[in-house]
Amino acid sequence: MLSLQAYASGSGSSSSSGDDSDQEDTTKTTREPTEEELAHLKPLADSAHSVAKSLQVCAAPLVVPTGQVETSRVVAPTVNELSYNPRYEEMFAPVAGPANPFLTQQMRAPKNMLTGFVEAAHISDFQFENQRKTFHSYGYALDPSVEGGAVGGGSGSVGEEGGPSYVGHLQAAYDTDGKTVFESSKANRAGDKRKKLKNDKPEDVEGFLGPWGKYEDEELVSRPNETERAEIEEMMAKKQRRNRVTEDKPIEEKSVLHIKDSVDYQGRSFLHPPHDVGVNLRKSGAPDRCFLPKAHIHTWTGHTKGISAIRWFPKSAHLLLSCSMDARIKIWEVYNERRCVRTYSGHRQAVRDVSFNNRGDKFVSAGYDRYLKLWDTETGDVVSRFSSRKIPFCVKFHPDYNKQHLFVAGTSDKKIICWDTRSGDIVQEYDRHLGAVNTITFVDENRRFVTTSDDKSLRVWEWDIPVDMKYIADPTMHSMPAVTLSPNGKWLACQSLDNKVVIFSAINRFKMNRKKTFTGHMVSGYACNLDFSPDMSYLVSGDGDGKVYIWDWKTTKLYKKWQAHDNVCISTLWHPHEASKLVTAGWDGTIKYWD
Repeated sequence: MLSLQAYASGSGSSSSSGDDSDQEDTTKTTREPTEEELAHLKPLADSAHSVAKSLQVCAAPLVVPTGQVETSRVVAPTVNELSYNPRYEEMFAPVAGPANPFLTQQMRAPKNMLTGFVEAAHISDFQFENQRKTFHSYGYALDPSVEGGAVGGGSGSVGEEGGPSYVGHLQAAYDTDGKTVFESSKANRAGDKRKKLKNDKPEDVEGFLGPWGKYEDEELVSRPNETERAEIEEMMAKKQRRNRVTEDKPIEEKSVLHIKDSVDYQGRSFLHPPHDVGVNLRKSGAPDRCFLPKAHIHTWTGHTKGISAIRWFPKSAHLLLSCSMDARIKIWEVYNERRCVRTYSGHRQAVRDVSFNNRGDKFVSAGYDRYLKLWDTETGDVVSRFSSRKIPFCVKFHPDYNKQHLFVAGTSDKKIICWDTRSGDIVQEYDRHLGAVNTITFVDENRRFVTTSDDKSLRVWEWDIPVDMKYIADPTMHSMPAVTLSPNGKWLACQSLDNKVVIFSAINRFKMNRKKTFTGHMVSGYACNLDFSPDMSYLVSGDGDGKVYIWDWKTTKLYKKWQAHDNVCISTLWHPHEASKLVTAGWDGTIKYWD
């Protein structure tokens, strides 16, 4: 605000003469205002003072509340979490609300556990365990409700003045003077009467016993008495009669040659690939391009029951091996007259699987009679027999040429067992599955193999290491009873029992390829084997209705399907040297050739 002195000095300076010397002089003197000037300026000063008073700023006004409002917040006893900080009075306030008139006295009593209210007691862990074990052993214990009862010692008798109080079997407590399990005299222990063998001489390295000496009459092996021994022998005899396979009269293992001559004019057996069929069966490469088969060209008949599995002769595929539920194995010509060459009979029950070795001169068969038999393909003789007393579900020779004496079989007791054909002994067992093993597939240049099981899992094993290196199990996965490796060795096609064909990577991480899923067929409940075309253009599979389905490998589109068998089409194989030829086998007992 402008004061009177400042205003007077300002008016005086403005009313001074315009002298040049006065303007240049920086030092200015003020004069006293006259009475007329004071009278003239007084109204202005009063108005300025009133304006200043009205414009005064109040930075912290004093607010007086009109009334103190008391808000009470109720905390429910069942609340475990609060979003604010309550006061002490709110936390420990009595429970609000009317009492429930329907509660009994027991229900109305305070509880801090399900069965009642537990009060804190000062008792050591040892004393608690001591009394608990004493009660379980002798039937009595110190009364914990009596002041000092559970903490004090176990001495004293029941009923004495100031003595300890007991609960449970009071007579036993009186007889033993309240001894606990840790205070029982050694005279009551029958075992302490026996003498121990002692040798505490440290210089006796071989015979030193120390505190580990046995009792003189101690028996480490429990031996049954005569009555128990008779019962055990009778039980074992019944078990053996129930599980025994009659070995007294072994089944006659025989083979029948169905062709006139076992060798041709040059002395070559039927295992030798033919030259006059218009196809080079000795080449290792696949056809440049494959085509969809269009016509049915031949049917092989001879099995009296359904086919279980079919296998090409290694490399040349000029012969076809089939095993059936009629307990027989047959080998067929694929070219020329397409005859049945030889029949192998040696199993009591249905044959589940067969597998050639790399040369094709031998094959192993797995039957439901719990036997695996090694056959000579040319002569039909049984070279050796193997059995683990369990049903083998799949069998496979090791693909390496230096391991042709080894084959693995997946059995019904969740194991993969490796046999040596030279000695007939089991050389390795892989026991990690939780269900019967259905398939065995060698991958990664035969350094690893993949197995699937009824436990709906897929496991990857390093050869000769009985611990799985990879375990794949997902809640969405189903059992996969048929697995086929792609020709390039990069993919595993698995027949899933949820009516899908799922694809796994056969290298590195063995991850499922979610983008490649083949659907449209109905295989739930059947182990329908599937196959790739040699150029990997198509994927072919049978189904439970006897149909054959062919999908495009790249797009997963269903290209073609047709009715091939009257019953389940259990297996399909694409010829490795033919561009459009396909063989199928069904439970109607027939094998059909398509082109």
